[in-house]
Amino acid sequence: MIRLLLVDDQPLVRAGLSHILTVDDGFEVVAEASDGAEALRQLAAHDVDVVCMDIRMRGMDGIEATAAISAMEASPPVLILTTFDDDDALVGALEAGAAGFALKEASAEELIRAVQVVAGGGAWLDPAVTPRVLEVYRRQAPAQREATDLVDVLTVRENDVLRLMAEGASNGEIAEQLFVSMATVKTHVGSIFSKLGARDRAAAIVFAHRNGLV
Repeated sequence: MIRLLLVDDQPLVRAGLSHILTVDDGFEVVAEASDGAEALRQLAAHDVDVVCMDIRMRGMDGIEATAAISAMEASPPVLILTTFDDDDALVGALEAGAAGFALKEASAEELIRAVQVVAGGGAWLDPAVTPRVLEVYRRQAPAQREATDLVDVLTVRENDVLRLMAEGASNGEIAEQLFVSMATVKTHVGSIFSKLGARDRAAAIVFAHRNGLV
């Protein structure tokens, strides 16, 4: 059972998410919060596997709360849920440590899959969001080695792992598809982060999309 914390300042939105993310699909909503500060208090009181977080909220917003959660030891992954077409907010949430982005307009099936992927250690970027995030990163990216040089640094197997990560696969799913152990996948993921200078899976996924690996 995947234990969820729902964070949104609109009770109707939280009710809608609870209606979609049900026990029948392997979810349990263990707590709710109306802003980031309350979310931190709920995390201190409950064992949570995934935080479903709105961006725009009164008080502590989703970006600030995500940064605070990411700084916690053994913090649960944060899946950002939003209706806002705000590029700065998208990138800000990822830089704060969000594990992924899903639009509230997504279908129930897409939302369920997004939460499952994030809970399994993967990263999720909604297809409607990815092009905008990549464009902002292209404009803001600092000078660095040529991307082709970075791609060439990765081994063939590391490229395979990165491609599957960018397609939304969790470590377990990557292990199954490549017929290797979970420990081997984790070793490859760590090596990819180190070689690319990527802080987390989301940053590695952005790199993969920017450089045509997906």
